[in-house]
Amino acid sequence: MKVLFEMEMNNEMNVESIKLYMDREPQKIEQQEYVHTSITKTIENLEEIDTYIKQYSKGWKLNRIANVDLAILRLALTEMLHMGEIPYRVSVNEAIELGKKYSAEESASFINGILGRFIEEEEGIKNDD
Repeated sequence: MKVLFEMEMNNEMNVESIKLYMDREPQKIEQQEYVHTSITKTIENLEEIDTYIKQYSKGWKLNRIANVDLAILRLALTEMLHMGEIPYRVSVNEAIELGKKYSAEESASFINGILGRFIEEEEGIKNDD
């Protein structure tokens, strides 16, 4: 999430920038693989992911959503849509916790609302139950 946030802030949402960001924050091999995969998939599918955020944020434009909330939403939707091994509930719970930790007080509810609507209306994509 931090890498996505930083890339958004610097207007560098491209695969070539991933290594630069990852080199600054060395992580365990397993974490590096997850970070690289999730960031790559987010960038590759950014238009689709942002379309879902616009659709389920009910009247919010992307530029009005806090950058940290946008990074959290993008990561959660990437996990749900393009990283099939992660259950929806895990992605949503992690997104809510990230919102509580890194964003404004009301962000957790905002994030939960968007992801909850996504799951309700898009259940056919992946039945998690």
